[in-house]
Amino acid sequence: MRNTIQKIFALGLVLLVGSTILRGQGLPIAAGPFKPADSSFKHYQYPAWFRDAKFGIWAHWGPQAVPRQGDWYARNIYIEGSDQNKYHTAHYGHPSKFGYKDIIPLWKAEKWDPEKLMELYKKAGAKYFVSMGTHHDNFFLWNSSVHRWNAVQMGPHKDVVGIWQKAAKKNGLKFGVSEHLGASYTWYQPAHGADTAGAYKGVPYDGNDPRYADLYHPKAAADDHGWLSTNPEWHREWYRSIKELVDNYHPDLLYSDSGFPFGDVGRAMLANFYNGNIACNHGQMTAVYNCKQPSQGMWVQDLERGVQDSISPYPWQTDTSIGDWFYKTGQTYKSATDIIQMLVDIVSKNGNLLINIVQTPEGDLEPDMLNTLDEIGKWTAANGEGIYGSRPWKIFGERPANASTIKAGNFNEDRVKYTAEDIRFTCNGKKLYAFLLDRPSGDIRIKSLGKSSGINMQKILSVKLLGSKETIQWQQGTDALVIKKPLNLPDWKVSGFKIDLCD
Repeated sequence: MRNTIQKIFALGLVLLVGSTILRGQGLPIAAGPFKPADSSFKHYQYPAWFRDAKFGIWAHWGPQAVPRQGDWYARNIYIEGSDQNKYHTAHYGHPSKFGYKDIIPLWKAEKWDPEKLMELYKKAGAKYFVSMGTHHDNFFLWNSSVHRWNAVQMGPHKDVVGIWQKAAKKNGLKFGVSEHLGASYTWYQPAHGADTAGAYKGVPYDGNDPRYADLYHPKAAADDHGWLSTNPEWHREWYRSIKELVDNYHPDLLYSDSGFPFGDVGRAMLANFYNGNIACNHGQMTAVYNCKQPSQGMWVQDLERGVQDSISPYPWQTDTSIGDWFYKTGQTYKSATDIIQMLVDIVSKNGNLLINIVQTPEGDLEPDMLNTLDEIGKWTAANGEGIYGSRPWKIFGERPANASTIKAGNFNEDRVKYTAEDIRFTCNGKKLYAFLLDRPSGDIRIKSLGKSSGINMQKILSVKLLGSKETIQWQQGTDALVIKKPLNLPDWKVSGFKIDLCD
């Protein structure tokens, strides 16, 4: 009888704190309409803010920037013979003595001015901002009680996530966090190795030291080597960490660097995130979850450095970087034109662009980053009416007759080359926008708007060049809308035309 009373009392406590327990997993989930099941997630509604925002900026930033050697430094220093392994050994010492744990205290972020950067990002046209929460290095950028390897206890001794969030809210930007923790359990396994040759042959790397198992994770089972671990204990550990992140900060967006993670544990995470967001926003749903898997309407699919080849029935997102993911000395960057072309193409297909602006380890931006942001800002100020709040038109656009076919997917952005014959459409009510993705050499022909095209059945009332006061000469012929090349095109290469239609 006493056991029964205790169970009832315990259940009552759970209900009082507004959470439920996932059957069979023992995972607490915030109370709300979403249950940890696909059938429940089918009721998800995409928030208007995300559909309208179109453009976000990401701070993919943390201790791995310190050596100025680019992405995956925390793993690659344990890959014998890799460039980063050679660099690390030459500049810091052998990873059996000086490992990634010793890089972390060197990250001071002494030039980081989050409010100034957020003002720049807002001026560039970003409508949401995403902070790194944790990369595969298992270092948390928030004030965490899960383990000591976080930015409040180490490195800059600052709540990076919380400070970014405050700056984003001050500037009216929606706020998101990214988590790459799910892959860290297998990603970090080389830290448990040792050199196979040379002076340090057989000497264990520092990842073998049990004093640092809370950073490098314990050694995985021999058959556990996929992107996402199969270890149920690690699944639950991941859940506790990500639950702390979303429960403490209530971001509008959460990004996972993987497909949908860890089965039912992932479903518990998503239900907790969605329900917690609703409660935090007094019944209004603002939550967006990104992962690299088709959504079927349950979340927002993310394509890394990739684009779609057609209009998606569901909102989606491209995540990419202006250069390497972490700071790298001498790296080349995308130009403002590259970014604008991607943005327009993505928006025409019902997507958003989230781009990482590379920060130095100190936390500031190099002059070329500032110049690029300024160019993007000038373009969005003039052309934003065709981007923000827009929706796809009947077709996403027109492509040159000889353009190569590139299928939707990740890591295809480098294969896409845009020309003046690439036209992309967006619409907002009766206003249609046609964007030329490069400077025209002569008159502009838009075949989809010809009288006999069978695509547009509405009358064209006027054509205007965004960012220009010049009167545009145009004529709708049978086979195309012909726009005479403007005498004075704007400074940017991607031109936008507003086309007023009526029934």
